[in-house]
Amino acid sequence: MIFITAKFPVKPEHADSWPQISKDFTDATNAEEGCLFFEWSRSLEEPHTYVLIEAFRDDESGATHVQSEHFKDATEKLPAYLTATPDIINVKVDGWSKLGELAVNSPKGQPRASRSRPLPTMTSASNCHD
Repeated sequence: MIFITAKFPVKPEHADSWPQISKDFTDATNAEEGCLFFEWSRSLEEPHTYVLIEAFRDDESGATHVQSEHFKDATEKLPAYLTATPDIINVKVDGWSKLGELAVNSPKGQPRASRSRPLPTMTSASNCHD
């Protein structure tokens, strides 16, 4: 899986409307066959910053994404709403694992769940957003 996190510093006057500004791009990306998820969150510490968490099944899916018409449209349209170029982390991982340190308590008498597997090994992925 290609896992990507990017921080988008949105101009203050557009911060509240960013979900609508990015909606077409978000909807089109989520509709891609190889997209596992493409989700926005707003930073609590920096209210003009949105954090994008996205994942693609494999390299081919990532390549299809960056070659799509909606990706090209976003690269032309969205920078006008930003104060700086977004920061990005792009890695390949095996997938999700459980956060054992915050395991939900089991019923009394049952042991708490431990990490279901070791932390995934991360390797650098080619930056599919360049």
